[in-house]
Amino acid sequence: MSSAVIAIDEATVQTQVRRWLDKAVIGLNLCPFARAPHVNNRLRLRISQATDTDQLLADLSQELTYLADADPAVCQTTLLVHPRVLGDFLAFNDFQDQADAALCALGLEGVLQVASFHPDFLFADEPADDVSHCSNRSPYPILHLLREDDISRAVDVLADPDEIYRRNIATLRRLGHDGWRALWQDDAEP
Repeated sequence: MSSAVIAIDEATVQTQVRRWLDKAVIGLNLCPFARAPHVNNRLRLRISQATDTDQLLADLSQELTYLADADPAVCQTTLLVHPRVLGDFLAFNDFQDQADAALCALGLEGVLQVASFHPDFLFADEPADDVSHCSNRSPYPILHLLREDDISRAVDVLADPDEIYRRNIATLRRLGHDGWRALWQDDAEP
């Protein structure tokens, strides 16, 4: 490890990620499917110590394999938080191709899926200052590993799955930037 690498306190990272889940993802109902795995302790939160993308790919492959093999009643989904690598959103966004390639290399395409959250997340079709980006903003870069079966079951109960995205935009625009910041009064903003 380079002496220039800042030490990351895993307990602090875990606390901040859990607060983000409680206040934003679940609290604002940005993902209506997140509550059950979180409250039933079936969400695995792994903090990667990776300082480069090779290490992160190794951690990602390990977590993909773990989730694929895990009993869904014990571990339904995984958040792989990587606070020391891919802090730049464009590099993070480019890394998604490598994440998908790792999924394929492990033979898990169609079994698992990798979603992404980042402190500087930007949707390509929205103005840079639009509050809607906050729906995918997190305190640290995060790769969210999900089971395809869970996604399919969740989508099957919805008349229009795109309604979640539209509702999130409406919620965040009603809240506004000031309301988003107010969620984190005593916290570092995600």
